[in-house]
Amino acid sequence: MPISPRKFNTFIFFKLPSAWWCGVRLKYMDEQKAVATVTHRWVNQNPFKSMFWAVQGMAAELVTGAMVSDQIQKSGKKISMLVQNNTANFSKKATGKITFTCEDGHLIHDAIQKTIATGQGQTLWMRSVGVNTHGLVVSTFNFEWTVRLKS
Repeated sequence: MPISPRKFNTFIFFKLPSAWWCGVRLKYMDEQKAVATVTHRWVNQNPFKSMFWAVQGMAAELVTGAMVSDQIQKSGKKISMLVQNNTANFSKKATGKITFTCEDGHLIHDAIQKTIATGQGQTLWMRSVGVNTHGLVVSTFNFEWTVRLKS
């Protein structure tokens, strides 16, 4: 059964409460693309009255990880997933509602199939871009995910 945004947001409440309380919500997901939003508020701000970088990171990682998790579930295999590396670039002050989008879902299927076929762990880089309500990029995150069969 595919993971819906509603089910995933319930998961966030119970398993990632800091993301939930900061306002991170998955809005859309299919096999190719995922979208999450987070709104700048007092609870997630930094001393400079913009969104704390770690909150942006939670939303950015969420859109990549939700797609990886969904495709692992669809594979029917026991596969672990873990972020091995990440990079980030902050290009504008993050205020208001920030929307993070990842369109790298096409990379996941191949990595999962290779780890199933070879038994070897696989890595893939996925990009998540955060834009404000004016359409300006505020931050770009890249996550290196590892997937491997559980023993």
